[in-house]
Amino acid sequence: MSLFLFLLFFLACTSAGATGAMFPPGEWYKTLNKPSWTPPDWVFPVAWTSIYILISIAGARTASMDGSGVALAFWACQGAFSTLWTPIFFGLRRLKGALLVMAPLFVSVLGATIAMFQLDFWSGLFFLPYLTWVTIAAMLNYKMAQLNPMTKPLNLSKL
Repeated sequence: MSLFLFLLFFLACTSAGATGAMFPPGEWYKTLNKPSWTPPDWVFPVAWTSIYILISIAGARTASMDGSGVALAFWACQGAFSTLWTPIFFGLRRLKGALLVMAPLFVSVLGATIAMFQLDFWSGLFFLPYLTWVTIAAMLNYKMAQLNPMTKPLNLSKL
């Protein structure tokens, strides 16, 4: 595995993750009704840091392999949808709108996982925590939209 490729993939991950700093949950999020199985706040940075490292390794391992085009396309798609989800959910406070991004995010992570397994066992294995996490996040997003039907999206005209 190339350290240079790992750093490129990790840079892409941390750039996507920067939306978390740009659109932090804040007080608004604390007021939402959440299911009892919502992970504690400290789990999120630990999970994302671990996921970013693992999927960066997976990307770096497979990038130079013959036939890696589909896996890398799914890798890029998951990064784009992951980057988009945070501003919609936390920034615009559109719980149902975030579900419209969560669907292709899930498909992208699932596609990347399958494609990575077809190329390299370890790369596929490194995507499994992300697949688990995005599954939990999708269920959490759905349940929070259900539990908070009166939540108003952010009014951009008042900014």
